[in-house]
Amino acid sequence: MAATDFKDYYQILGVSKDASQDEIKKAYRKLARKYHPDLNQGDTQAEQRFKEVNEAQEILSDPEKRNKYDRYGQYWQQAANGTPSDVGVGMDFEQYGGFEDFINELLGRFGGIPRDMGVNQAYGYQTSSFNGFGNREFTNMPVRDSEAAISLTFSEAFHGTLKHLQLGNETIKVRIPPGAKSGSRIKLKGKGQNNPYSQKRGDLYLNVRLIPHSVFRFQGDNITCEIPITPAEAVLGTEINIPTPDGSVSMKVPPGINSGQSLRLKNKGWKTPSGKRSDQIVKLKIVTPQKLTSTEKKYYEKLLQVNSFNPRQSIENTKL
Repeated sequence: MAATDFKDYYQILGVSKDASQDEIKKAYRKLARKYHPDLNQGDTQAEQRFKEVNEAQEILSDPEKRNKYDRYGQYWQQAANGTPSDVGVGMDFEQYGGFEDFINELLGRFGGIPRDMGVNQAYGYQTSSFNGFGNREFTNMPVRDSEAAISLTFSEAFHGTLKHLQLGNETIKVRIPPGAKSGSRIKLKGKGQNNPYSQKRGDLYLNVRLIPHSVFRFQGDNITCEIPITPAEAVLGTEINIPTPDGSVSMKVPPGINSGQSLRLKNKGWKTPSGKRSDQIVKLKIVTPQKLTSTEKKYYEKLLQVNSFNPRQSIENTKL
């Protein structure tokens, strides 16, 4: 297949470029039934669609073929064959170890191409006319920005940190400011993809992902934590120690609080870009002891005998 005959197999099957194998198989079966020749006798358009659907399924269901297709776009077959025969005419390819070496040098690939992009999409070139280079003239190649993910612990994100990133053969230092959180984007100017013609580089955007913490969670800009308390503490009220990003602080629990109710610690939450602090939401959970001493059991039994509170009173007579 020539490069100009490139087919978008994802579009043919009607799935996204990050579709799972199960999603691809499901889409293929649905379309294969719809356009099967036995159900569309004499319909040449249905016959052609049936062939395209089968061709798309053959490529996207094969992990190796799909990887080549995703990485090289319209040149995926040349990459699969290991030769650049459809890319250039009259060029000396003996200096290259294979098609991948050739395409790397041709496009100055930086840091790899995202899996959901072909070469065309990632580098933004268009084929416009035939000339002495290869048989195509590459035009309109703007400087392209890049994106990458970076994982941080809650501690690194809260306090800020210095990270060393390996970008191809280049190691760069990235200072993460305090207060980053999942969804934050950090711009590294001039560290993106390289335009092999202008030799200019775009910017690199780091998308922050926070590694889940054992205690803290996010609730909007605030952070939350769930704190267990005993039945007696809930009934009588108490003062307990609460973990915060800065360390433990004392918090009063009012008498008669219910499981699931929340209390707020002002200005004890996450750092904001302005340098201020959000709040920390403390969700209380009443937990019961699984093992009791004989004395504890005696008092619980006595309490049950003298207890006058019935939490189910308002619903006991409910019926349909």
